[in-house]
Amino acid sequence: MNLLKSFCACSCFGKKESPSSSTSHDRLSEPTSDFKGQPRLPRFAVPKRYDIQLKPDLAACKFRGSAAIDVDIVADTRFIVLNAAQLSIDSGSVSFSHPNSNKVFGTPKVGMVEADEILVLEFAETLPIGMGVLTVGFEGVLNDKMKGFYRSTYDHNGEKKNMAVTQFEPAYARQCFPCWDEPAFKAKFKITLLDVPSELVALSNMPVEKELNTGTLKTVYYEESPVMSSYLVAVVIGLFDYIEDHTSDGIKVRVYSQVGKANQGKFALNVALQTLGFYKDYFQMPYSLPKLDMVAIPDFAAGAMENYGLVTYRETALHLDDLHSAAANKQRVATVVAHELAHQWFGNLVTMEWWTDLWLNEGFATWMSYLAKDKLFPEWKMWTQFFDHETSEGLRLDGLEESHPIEVEVNHASEIDEIFDTISYRKGASIIQMLKGYVGGPCFQNSLATYIKRHELSNAKTDDLWAVLKEVCNEPVDKIMDSWTKQKGYPVLSVRVKNQTLEIKQSQFLYGDSDGRGQWIIPVTYCCGDYDSSKSFLMEKKSETHDIKDFVSDNNDPAHSWIKLNVEQVGFFRVKYDDGMAAKLRYAIENKCLSVTDRLGILDDSFAFCMARQMSLTSLLTFMAAYKEELEHTVLSNLIKITDKVIRIVADARPELMNYIKQFFISLFLHSAANLGWDPKQGESHLDAMSRGDIFTALAMLGHEETINEAISRFNAFLDDRNTPLLHPDIRKAAYVAVMQKVTSSNKAGFESLLRIYKETDLSQEKIRVLGSLASCPDEGMIQEALNFALSSEVRKQDAVFALAVSKEGREVAWKWLRDNWDDIWKIYGSGYLLTRFVGSIVSPFASSEKVKEIGKFFANRRNGSIERTLKQSIEQVLINARWVQNIEKDKELTNAVKKLAPNKS
Repeated sequence: MNLLKSFCACSCFGKKESPSSSTSHDRLSEPTSDFKGQPRLPRFAVPKRYDIQLKPDLAACKFRGSAAIDVDIVADTRFIVLNAAQLSIDSGSVSFSHPNSNKVFGTPKVGMVEADEILVLEFAETLPIGMGVLTVGFEGVLNDKMKGFYRSTYDHNGEKKNMAVTQFEPAYARQCFPCWDEPAFKAKFKITLLDVPSELVALSNMPVEKELNTGTLKTVYYEESPVMSSYLVAVVIGLFDYIEDHTSDGIKVRVYSQVGKANQGKFALNVALQTLGFYKDYFQMPYSLPKLDMVAIPDFAAGAMENYGLVTYRETALHLDDLHSAAANKQRVATVVAHELAHQWFGNLVTMEWWTDLWLNEGFATWMSYLAKDKLFPEWKMWTQFFDHETSEGLRLDGLEESHPIEVEVNHASEIDEIFDTISYRKGASIIQMLKGYVGGPCFQNSLATYIKRHELSNAKTDDLWAVLKEVCNEPVDKIMDSWTKQKGYPVLSVRVKNQTLEIKQSQFLYGDSDGRGQWIIPVTYCCGDYDSSKSFLMEKKSETHDIKDFVSDNNDPAHSWIKLNVEQVGFFRVKYDDGMAAKLRYAIENKCLSVTDRLGILDDSFAFCMARQMSLTSLLTFMAAYKEELEHTVLSNLIKITDKVIRIVADARPELMNYIKQFFISLFLHSAANLGWDPKQGESHLDAMSRGDIFTALAMLGHEETINEAISRFNAFLDDRNTPLLHPDIRKAAYVAVMQKVTSSNKAGFESLLRIYKETDLSQEKIRVLGSLASCPDEGMIQEALNFALSSEVRKQDAVFALAVSKEGREVAWKWLRDNWDDIWKIYGSGYLLTRFVGSIVSPFASSEKVKEIGKFFANRRNGSIERTLKQSIEQVLINARWVQNIEKDKELTNAVKKLAPNKS
């Protein structure tokens, strides 16, 4: 092979890698400019089948390969244009043959457009219409960037070893083999792995067809796949143990883990078996492959990846340790498994046509995961959690001017990573929930089953889904939903009652000062005084009135005189009530007349109005006092998030009131803390187990001395005995945070103890608990040490972001650390999801317009497509915070209010 690059055959640990693609010198030519800068590949040649052979070298961290691609030439052309990136192409191996003529079109001119990651093959004559075979040889590096064909490391018997893993979504298959790396170019794949060490497990999407063992090496041939998109192709090679079981219809399901950890996959296996059966019934379509493998990968950028038949996960998303995993870890595993398996239908069987419709994959997989969890674990109250985890977070981001529509134009591969965000996942899932609520569950389910059947093994757009729903449900779904997917943002409904008439006005909700011009067709529900009956209507105008005189309950009974819009928070919008309606709802909250989800929704809206300066902080805090006896997990979770944000903003606006506000917040949580206690109770609920850790962590962060002292006492017992019942996994994070509240640069004992726990444990969930606690310390010097540790070789690259949970005292330290280490962070993460986490976590907590100038100046010459949107959103959040600070500074009633609210007024 005539290769431009030569590769060292030595060990690859610490090896430098070239990011460029190349071809042999004597064949390199500048491709025609017609193909540069195009958002999509030309369609005059369409792949139908790939025969891929890969020969990875795990010691040298490189691979060789060849591709024989059945290509349908559908228009006259001398060119074949496909994707390739960071590969060395053996131009002497490139040829195109036509089976009917026995003619080989060899030695084409070969060129790369590296900015667009395309390989242009120019042949001397026009290629014949019809099927032909393109052959290409190539070589590449097993990189350490957690994308493409990469290496992950693990320890076995004290020795550091490599495994080879693929991560191709969204557009990284091109880093493993030349291909048409777009979702619409579905094809069949035949994978062969050559010269794999015999002791290793070698997996791909399909079952093994045959395996040839030649002593220390083996060649593994896999069955041909159904048609699928290139981003779903997968290969994993490493040393694993596994457990297995079968679904009722005979599908073999395995969970692969590092040697010695197989039993940690039992819960995930059980969830997978039940979920596959549930989805089969719900979609009226069986799982379409003969096997499903789920593999825990030590180095993995995302939570998981839905590769067809070979789903890859972070260890934290697949493993559950009976002794050391918390209830929250258990729910996380169930969530991710259910999400990825939903993709086997929504995404794999039916795939979005282009990344503009990414939400069809991610929004539906997110929503379906809740449907499955609610079926498997009804006691988890997943639809109430749905609002807290999905809708609330979607509303938060979509209230920014720098948000984007669900259907967003993607004009280059470099832009795709940006839209794997809260809008595609959480807003996408939320509008699905809203639509299902409008058309009804049975009709919605029948529509999805019809959609899957109609588009199986093919591609679809958002309009295709709306067409099926319109047809099956006989509702104007396209007209309604276009207002939610084609424009950014969402409405706030301003409501008042006048003469037994409900007056409603819609306007776009924004946190900033911009005047939003959006208008939506809104499915509205409301109930009056109880949940026995409710009414619904479509709001299509800017303002409407509705007669409620026959619907209003007894106005003289405060427990039944309230009116609640957006019943159970099914709609993706906020509601702002007039003072009279709000007062009645407060009474209903205090007396538990409202459902958990509605109590949660009103709280969430109130905080948003405060941040948007449509409600004073005095009013918000006074309203929050209605929740002082709250015991429900999801409401407590939202209260905790609000208290953290308020504490941070008050530190800038009114630091002299900090002690009063902290005491008030402590009083909000002491009732639930006393009810839960430190130790698990026999028969307690899953949600109470999760609340225990959240509440004591919040109390520790608020400086509650009794909590901190008790937590440290239990922590010390844990240091002496890792299996002590005094520090249950549910409260370990709380104990770690409590320990860090007392750590200083001159007294590092607690910090060093936590580092020891981190280094001694091999449980990823425990490591993340420690990482997420280290920077909660108020000591700036220790925050610097915690952040430095996050970038050390002790911490896997994907885990460093967990150390960015920095205390309010550490904002400037974290910002300086980001600037000082930017070049290293950029080298490590390059682009994508993890880099955006660094930027967003450190930039967005600030609250100063001067800081915006400083941030803008720093990033002026460091802007990159993958962080551009996150950077703009973070800067907007800083400006929102700055205006909020100014508003709180002018709140004349705040001092007296917090003194009255705080139980300790000293």
